[in-house]
Amino acid sequence: MTEQIEVKVNGTVHLVSVKPYDTLSRVLREEIGLTGTKRGCDYGGCGACTVSVDGMAVYSCMYPAQYCVGKEIGTVEGLSGEGNVSRESLTILQRSFLVNGGLQCGYCTDGILISAERLLSENPEPTVAEVKEALAGNICRCTGYGRIIESVMLAASEMRASAKTGGG
Repeated sequence: MTEQIEVKVNGTVHLVSVKPYDTLSRVLREEIGLTGTKRGCDYGGCGACTVSVDGMAVYSCMYPAQYCVGKEIGTVEGLSGEGNVSRESLTILQRSFLVNGGLQCGYCTDGILISAERLLSENPEPTVAEVKEALAGNICRCTGYGRIIESVMLAASEMRASAKTGGG
């Protein structure tokens, strides 16, 4: 049995067809075409599928699509705006990962960015321990996490400086 539901993703409402067992990750990737949300383990163990639902980081591979009606969903594509992304349009967080080498293959990066963005939106001055805790649900097999943590700390510092100068 398929039903039509409306989901709001990155500020845009989409009408999608879902079955009772469809996950948010399937809908994002296959119905809406937002492939930044990766399929990793499909059981909430790796964090590659992390998205924001009403301001909370969730594993979209475990989140029923039907629960999304009336909620605000944010994906990595929405961080700097959908469409053509240039270095200039990247957020401070995205740029910090780029310049600090906080990514390698990039498969896990989208989920990590969402988790880090949620942390920094709630806590603009996190400690290293708080960054580690916020990213504990995101697995990266390429890095030793050092540059990922450094990238989040750099972004936090730059975001605070930007806020003091009125730049964001």
